[in-house]
Amino acid sequence: MRGDDLQAGAMFSYISPEQRVPLDHPLRGIREMVDRALTRLSARFEGLYSTTGRPSIPPEKLLRALLLQVLYTMRNERMLMEKLDYNLLFRWFVGLNLDDPVWDATVFTKNRERLLRGDIAQAFFEEVLTEARRHGLLSDEHFTVDGTLIEAWAGHKSFQPRQAADPPPPDDPGNPSVDFRGEKRTNATHVSTTDPEARLFRKEPGREARLCFMGHLLMDNRHGLGVGSRVSEATGTAEHDTGLGLSGRISNRHGVTVGADKGYDTQGFVAALRALGVTPHVARHSGRRSAIDGRTTHHAGYAVSQRKRKRVEEIFGWLKTVGLMRKVRHKGVDVHLHGGGLQPGANPQSGGSPGGMKGKVRLGTARKVQNTPPTQPANTYPSSTPRPSCAQPPPRE
Repeated sequence: MRGDDLQAGAMFSYISPEQRVPLDHPLRGIREMVDRALTRLSARFEGLYSTTGRPSIPPEKLLRALLLQVLYTMRNERMLMEKLDYNLLFRWFVGLNLDDPVWDATVFTKNRERLLRGDIAQAFFEEVLTEARRHGLLSDEHFTVDGTLIEAWAGHKSFQPRQAADPPPPDDPGNPSVDFRGEKRTNATHVSTTDPEARLFRKEPGREARLCFMGHLLMDNRHGLGVGSRVSEATGTAEHDTGLGLSGRISNRHGVTVGADKGYDTQGFVAALRALGVTPHVARHSGRRSAIDGRTTHHAGYAVSQRKRKRVEEIFGWLKTVGLMRKVRHKGVDVHLHGGGLQPGANPQSGGSPGGMKGKVRLGTARKVQNTPPTQPANTYPSSTPRPSCAQPPPRE
């Protein structure tokens, strides 16, 4: 018998959002891991809030919402609040009941800034790494370092001479006509009026130059998890300098290797790595004399590093296609010397993304922690030295 197309809404529902979410949904595993991390961060949350006044957005719910924004590529907070209003899956993940009102986008943004000022995003990243170690997913021996360009929130029209005379009134204040054909434009003579810290840069000959920053990532080779990152100004030496800084933060450098592409094959970078006690597994440059000789390349582990290092491009690809970080939504760059998420500067514009690039690395780590079995892969590194204790997979609970 044909059913009736009734349009009357029901007054009550006896099915909770928990029952609506499938048991095998990927967000269930992520939610469990996130809740464990947030429980350990509860004491830090207490120090960020006053004991009096009106209650703010709970930091646990705010961080869960930020994770959703990065996972589902929501370009701003207004879109996030809109989807939280009607999406049952998102309400369940954040911890909102069906009748709970969603927050105003401006209020949400102000509360987000408080967490970033308190280094909560960095602390959350460290808790995710703790989960990865608990599952035996980090080797603490073999790493890869690499960099990528991140487009700045500034256009070529804003790239003006530093010592420019008073320009004539624009023909269109909102989008003026600018003709810089034949003009030599360099970072020494020009600066962006929108973002003075952005630099005109191109990574390869024959490619267009863009106003951009440079993101750097340290990846653990065992399962391709990001374990440290930076954002810097885009310069010719930024990759080498920041790569050394990230490598120097590896706690136990005995028997440690760091792989990199041929752009890192310079005498200075290789010598500096060896001075740190790190074995450089850098790809050899065919167009010039290489700093990597047979002492390194004859080891079987060198070939493994060359295969593993390519996985860092998967993280960069996720960042730029899903994680909202092909183009930053902040002005300037704030380089956190203690290592952690990729985080553009401290002056967020309205409607920006949550915490800059931090979200991607964390979420990429979170997803792989849930989906990768805690077993040693087949193509492991030949080594006579025992692995650190944190690399031994503990029994599952």
